[in-house]
Amino acid sequence: MSFDRSLRRFGFVSGLVVLALLAGCQVRPLYSEASGTGERLASVGFEQPHSRIDQVVRNHLVFLTSGGAGESTRPAYEVKLKAKSSASSIIDDEDDDNVSPTGVPLPGRVQVEGTYTITRISDGQILKSAKREVVSLIDVPGQGFAKLRAVRDAENRAARELAEFIRAEIAIVLSREPQPQTVWQK
Repeated sequence: MSFDRSLRRFGFVSGLVVLALLAGCQVRPLYSEASGTGERLASVGFEQPHSRIDQVVRNHLVFLTSGGAGESTRPAYEVKLKAKSSASSIIDDEDDDNVSPTGVPLPGRVQVEGTYTITRISDGQILKSAKREVVSLIDVPGQGFAKLRAVRDAENRAARELAEFIRAEIAIVLSREPQPQTVWQK
């Protein structure tokens, strides 16, 4: 009996300790108004693109960070981005046109790789530098134009997905930035 009673007390005390520890946690939404992440995301500027893939990723990033309002006129942060794409067939085949003898399209993949750097403009400090890649699967048809169009569509899908990954990482980095102090004037 006394062992059962002490076990209950231990469970009760352990539960209180766990609740006290959890009460000290500060979990908050990443995009909450109080965190100011949305305002910081709207103050991000992006380097001019150097390729078509850069342009697709950049356009989607501008839309995602500004909520569709367009690029910031006075950015507080700058993102330098380089993206490249490569397409390949999944199945090794001796045919150069990547079509099976029966005329059925073969599976392929398009990989878009992006390297980016987030910099605070006021002091030039690099907040994060990373490399991400996204793969988009395709069916490679036998016709030349259809093959080019399939690769282009897959590049666009992968570039938009890459932009969403980068935007999430930008939001995480900017949420850790200290809040600017508000100066009250009379």
